[in-house]
Amino acid sequence: MKKEKDATAKKSIIEEFKQFALRGNVVDMAVGIVIGAAFGAIVNSLVNDLVMPFVGFLTAGRDFTQMRIAFGRDSYIYYGNFIQAVVNFFVIALSIFVAVKLLNAIRKPKEETPPPPSEAELLAEIRDILKERASEKSAE
Repeated sequence: MKKEKDATAKKSIIEEFKQFALRGNVVDMAVGIVIGAAFGAIVNSLVNDLVMPFVGFLTAGRDFTQMRIAFGRDSYIYYGNFIQAVVNFFVIALSIFVAVKLLNAIRKPKEETPPPPSEAELLAEIRDILKERASEKSAE
């Protein structure tokens, strides 16, 4: 009896996992993560190969990854790596902003719905309907 119960519990866990894994949201999220990783590699290359050399040129050829503060005998704080990470973040944020703006521009704009009528307009419509009904009843 216990074996049957364990088999049923395992089966239900497997079924639950199948339902979870095959949901549209999970698949969409997985695709987004893969594309995000590829996008991250492109942005890292952009920063490391194009932006940082230019910044290095502006700072008299200093390599940001080698900028450090020594403390102790063989201990260093590599603040240049932090600066590069901050630049990476801003380039990624800017890239995502531009991509979202482009996607929103490409999408069809939603049909503009007229603004809802004001309270006074609604009351005027109700008054007119009541007048029509009253005149229809009096005509009968």
